[in-house]
Amino acid sequence: MFETLLNAIESAVDAINGLLWGSVLIYVLVAAGILFTLRLGFIQFRLFGHGAKLVVKGRNKTDGISSFQVFCTSMAARVGTGNMAGVAVAITVGGAGAIFWMWLIALLGMATAFIESTLAQVYKVKDSEGQYRGGPAYYMERGLGKRWMGTIFSILLIIAFGFAFNAAQANTMTDALNNAFGFDKAAIGIVIMLTSAYIICGGLKKVARASELIVPIMAVAYLLIAVVVLVINIDQVPAAISLIVKSALGWEEAAGGAMGAMMAGIARGLFSNEAGMGSAANIAASATPNPNHPASQGFVQMIGVFVDTLVICTASAAIIMLSGVLNNPDGQQGIGLLQLALTNELGGWSAYFIAFAIILFCFSSIIANYSYAESNVMFLTQSKKVMYVFRALVLAMVMAGSVASLNLVWNFADVSMGLMALVNIIAIVMLSKVAFAVIKDYERQLKAGLTPTFDSAQFPEIDELEEGIWVMKENSSAESSPERN
Repeated sequence: MFETLLNAIESAVDAINGLLWGSVLIYVLVAAGILFTLRLGFIQFRLFGHGAKLVVKGRNKTDGISSFQVFCTSMAARVGTGNMAGVAVAITVGGAGAIFWMWLIALLGMATAFIESTLAQVYKVKDSEGQYRGGPAYYMERGLGKRWMGTIFSILLIIAFGFAFNAAQANTMTDALNNAFGFDKAAIGIVIMLTSAYIICGGLKKVARASELIVPIMAVAYLLIAVVVLVINIDQVPAAISLIVKSALGWEEAAGGAMGAMMAGIARGLFSNEAGMGSAANIAASATPNPNHPASQGFVQMIGVFVDTLVICTASAAIIMLSGVLNNPDGQQGIGLLQLALTNELGGWSAYFIAFAIILFCFSSIIANYSYAESNVMFLTQSKKVMYVFRALVLAMVMAGSVASLNLVWNFADVSMGLMALVNIIAIVMLSKVAFAVIKDYERQLKAGLTPTFDSAQFPEIDELEEGIWVMKENSSAESSPERN
């Protein structure tokens, strides 16, 4: 009876996932990316260099969380096994052309990430400990006056990022270490749980400091390996680029065909860079921006989408395509295909490198995912007791994920994240006029040679509260929204 019920639930979850990720979200997120790209005048291309400069300048020390720390934390959540296994799956299903569509969706997603992160800064609040909090739930409540909408978003994010994804990341880590070194999964799980506890119990600041240390190391190490493979096969690079473009546009026969390449590339690209899902906006709100203007965090998160997909995912694609394993995949797919590619190119030791990379990618994702969920727990309640219980549940899920098979949990998390993205897209489209006005103000000051600063008096619909926290004035069409200090 129980097994029948479980199978029924799994079938229903799979069906919803197929609808969300196979149809609805692809069209909604692509449409949003096109809309924001056009309305912002292709800002991701015009001011890309300026955004990169803000990321570098964001290392400046601050009493709060710096822009660079926020960038690293958001990258910790974005960059995970999806950047390795996900790319391999996209190529296996859709052929080399899938990479082209991953690039395109990332370029559009940069504009969407800009909008949601700017709004997160506009509507941020300060908690009882002086830490900035914000994200979609907060701009749904304060910008739209719809706390119920923010509550739905918060619950969905907590389920996906706080519990399910962290269990899945722990599961991936224990599998990697068990396969590479034969370590006991339960013992590994205890180590992961204790290490995670040390960091997450220190709150957002400790998560940000850990991310600032881990992310550059993991990214640089992985990119260096990709560069080595690139140099070894430099004569094959032009042919690989040609294959990507021809397969994407249907000019050359490829696995899945042109349409298959498009669907696989768009789906994996959206899943990887998270643009439009509202996840990275939660940490974007926590930054002490430099310069002191909400749009500055929009630039920072825009660059995050670029690095995630057009740099790190491209590195994975290069390793797979240049190694020649696509011609003789030996039945491998996902992370196994990437491991085979590296083994062919660099020898057996590279399997240990992949295990090391997975450890860094997954552990950084656990602590970053926690930070997203923490801000949403704070949105629902200010109770410290609830926060302690939440942290205990997160750690319990990390331990459970280390030793259990979590296919259903992972699929359920995909449903939660898909619904979360739909709710967020509705909200940022409704608030887009505010975001456009704030971004236009930033550009106006930049063109005038000024260091952009935010002056709420320039915006009739925005009021500035104490200590630099910006919120929308309530209007007649908005539902009543309780004040937060």
